[in-house]
Amino acid sequence: MGGETVGGVAASTAALLLTLYLLTLRRTAGLAATGAALAVAITAATAAAAGLRPWNVAGTALVAAGAAAVTWVLGRSRKRKRAERSALAAYRTGAPQIPRFAALAERDRLAVELHDVAAQCLTAIVVSAAAAHRLADPERTAAALRHAGAAARQAIAELDVLTDHEDERADERQDERAADLDAIAALAAESRAHYECTAPAVPAPTAALAYRVVRESLTNAARYARGSAIRIAVEAAPGLVTVTVGDSGGTALEPRLGTGHGLAGLRTTVAAAGGALSYGPDGPGWTVRAELPVVHAASGRTPGRTPGRTPGRTPGRTPGLRRRPLWRGPTALDWALVVLAVALSLGASLLSDDVPDSFRGLLPSVPVVVLSGLHAVPLGWRSRAPGAGLVAALSALVLWWGCDRAGWTRPPVSDIFLVYWWVELTFVFSAGAYLAVRRGLMAPVAVAVTGGLALASADGITGSRAAAWAALTGLLAVPSFALWWLGLATARRRERRGAVAARGRERLERDADAAVRDQRRLIAAGLLRTARQYAANVADAADAGRLDAVLDEARAALGALRELLRDLRGRDGVSAPPPTVAGIAALAGRYGATVRYRGPHRAVTVVVGVAAYRVAALLLTEGVTLTVLRLDSGVELTAPPPGGSGALRRVRAVADAVGGTLTRTDDDAVRVWLPEVFPSRSG
Repeated sequence: MGGETVGGVAASTAALLLTLYLLTLRRTAGLAATGAALAVAITAATAAAAGLRPWNVAGTALVAAGAAAVTWVLGRSRKRKRAERSALAAYRTGAPQIPRFAALAERDRLAVELHDVAAQCLTAIVVSAAAAHRLADPERTAAALRHAGAAARQAIAELDVLTDHEDERADERQDERAADLDAIAALAAESRAHYECTAPAVPAPTAALAYRVVRESLTNAARYARGSAIRIAVEAAPGLVTVTVGDSGGTALEPRLGTGHGLAGLRTTVAAAGGALSYGPDGPGWTVRAELPVVHAASGRTPGRTPGRTPGRTPGRTPGLRRRPLWRGPTALDWALVVLAVALSLGASLLSDDVPDSFRGLLPSVPVVVLSGLHAVPLGWRSRAPGAGLVAALSALVLWWGCDRAGWTRPPVSDIFLVYWWVELTFVFSAGAYLAVRRGLMAPVAVAVTGGLALASADGITGSRAAAWAALTGLLAVPSFALWWLGLATARRRERRGAVAARGRERLERDADAAVRDQRRLIAAGLLRTARQYAANVADAADAGRLDAVLDEARAALGALRELLRDLRGRDGVSAPPPTVAGIAALAGRYGATVRYRGPHRAVTVVVGVAAYRVAALLLTEGVTLTVLRLDSGVELTAPPPGGSGALRRVRAVADAVGGTLTRTDDDAVRVWLPEVFPSRSG
């Protein structure tokens, strides 16, 4: 190859690599990978146009592929580090809000429970007392007084459970109020509704949620559709229970009887459980429909359904089949090293003026190509399984030594090891960084012994080859152990950073728990005791046989409760929610959207949490339902496509920066997958 020709090809290649680096920094992984392939093709075409020999063109293309792979992964690494720094900065800014928003979430939950417990009992008292007062029938009056006393005492008992914040089983006992579908049948009988149930026995959490849907619907019918015919249907589908409550229309019992938050709060509760609630006019009447996943309390799983699936929709693919993207995420460096190793071992030898001996004919070239691949490919497991990868690379080296002794390969294995033993040293570093000390300690020993064998087989060795093997093994042990120690030090630094991050998370969790407990104490000390006092007044009036007082106290209680709930739900006035997966719920509330959390509650890394929050901020609009699926391997968000030409591009950019992907489902929804890094790289 002529000097001027080589210089021209090198200059054009350098310009292409610089362009590729900038493209990788500013565009998504797929577009940058296309740019890398195009850069290699242009380099090969330039070499061919310059009149290089065919093997020189092939060598140039291979070396360019290695350089492009390294350039691509360096750009991706720089881009990810930028995203990590940005995520950490956002998290540090928003972290102080985590305890406050945990308290606000608890306040909203208690507000929903307060409505379910007190408002519905008081409404039932007003309905029965008003009817008895209007009819002036002594038997009806006595029955209304008995009902008022019993309902008021029930409300007092349930409020006591709700405010018992020191009892860890308080929430469990509340869910156990309706443990099966028989409780719904009893509600229907009490309301004289037509009830049909085709569902078999369902787990207690699902039955409890169905009970709440029916109870709220019946309470609203009593308030706003007095005298209407009510229909209740509970139906079953695979992994799903559908509850439908409809009325035929009627007259309102009296104005301003409701609190205005019942169905809205119920929709949030149902969505949090992974279901969907819809309601609205249906002819002259009103219909409430809920689709509830069948969830077992012990496992938190929905049998027969794909996790994260929206009821009534067909997912584009099964979430359980997700895999970490090998070429987008942190493992991209490993596979770039594979390309580089192959490119250098084969491509460099093809840049000579004459065809190398190892490529003169098909038979000599096959062992070289195969052995080069066997030596390089294990680098793809450098960070995930460094021990197994090193064994594979050393086995390829020993096999090369055997072929060399049989005279099947050129150049000799000693030359190959001298030039490409950076592959083994890379594994030694990885063993120190990712393996336990006892297992990783064998890596530098194995590399030194195998490398000594390869070098001792060189033609220039005179005297005892066993002595040369021992001496060369000792010589190679020095850099091998140095690299292993450097990897070990890297692992120690990573562990220290992880420990600091874990302590920070634990401190935030303790602060959030304390804030939640303080919120419970605040409500228990004042607001809920006010509601309890109203219920006690109703019970006292019922015991005294004073129907007018029962009606007045219940109406006054509902009015005060309406103001109380408005006050509870209206006190926010804080900055943006913390950029975490949990903070998405508060963000959705500001957009008037709904969030469905699926999968077990689990901690995610800061980078993934912030990315999920940013994606949610781009996907959420008024009325949108966003599904957040939490898995061991990452977080997935599914929602209708955002409006605006640039919104989808911004979503893709956020996901791509952390190694994630954006796809479209069969029903045209947007699915964003944000993978966790490997545990060895976490923290």
